[in-house]
Amino acid sequence: MIEMLNGIKETVLYKEIEGFKLHDNTDYEAYPSHWHTPIEIIMPIENDYEVAGKNESYILHEGDILLINSGVVHGMPSMSRGERLILQVDISLLHNVADIESTLSTIPQLLLLTASNAPAIHERLKELMLEIYQEYFGDSLLTSAAIYYRVIEMLVLVGREFTGMRSSEDSVLSKQKEHTEKFMMICNYIHEHCTEDLCLDDVASLAGFSKYHFSRLFKNFTGLSFYKYLNKKRIEQAEKLLVDPALSITEVALQSGFSSLSAFIRMFKLIKDCTPTEFRSLYEMEPCCYPFSSSGQSR
Repeated sequence: MIEMLNGIKETVLYKEIEGFKLHDNTDYEAYPSHWHTPIEIIMPIENDYEVAGKNESYILHEGDILLINSGVVHGMPSMSRGERLILQVDISLLHNVADIESTLSTIPQLLLLTASNAPAIHERLKELMLEIYQEYFGDSLLTSAAIYYRVIEMLVLVGREFTGMRSSEDSVLSKQKEHTEKFMMICNYIHEHCTEDLCLDDVASLAGFSKYHFSRLFKNFTGLSFYKYLNKKRIEQAEKLLVDPALSITEVALQSGFSSLSAFIRMFKLIKDCTPTEFRSLYEMEPCCYPFSSSGQSR
């Protein structure tokens, strides 16, 4: 079950290990459409499992892995039987690793990893999920560090396999490697300066391209136009600021890089499906501490 749901936002309660929650799920119930700030990694152990995104459904077979990015709306229809591992990871643990942050911004929001579409890394990803399971439910020392290490390895493997454009020609690979490194740098730059007055011409010049060539390459790399990507980063900054009740919505808008309150509210609702005020109220409704569930393994 989802322990705390306000509207469609789930608040993840970390009980056993701070920053990580792993559920060995055998429930038959359906999970309604919802989103949460942690990233989520799902791997069926027995039987198939269905996950519905906003515009597409995914059928996971045994051993398949689905990576769900932070803030992505998804739900799970009820299943008659089966077992699957559901790992949720606090996104703030990854904020200090710039390459990982950029990787999560440039891969698909829901990424299905199978032996067919990721043959070079799929087996290792399965091993890492099972190792995380053993660490989480075991009694070894340094469990949190061991899980963190394995999550980072998973994201490194995914990032190297799915970030940017790929080709089999050596000369093309060399050029694309150069582009990948450059656009990773640009994504990091936008992340660090998103609250400033960034414009397409200046960032394209920083990358060494004309704005037209840059726009095409940037969208190929991230899946988003420059301004959609910039606004997404500004909204992520706004989410952090909205937790502080001392800041007015107007102050949050300006500190997040928006020139007007109306533009901020419009963009926030477009990206998060709720207004900044509604988003803030979700945090104001949350208690400061939570009781343990009786089952001890609720989703």
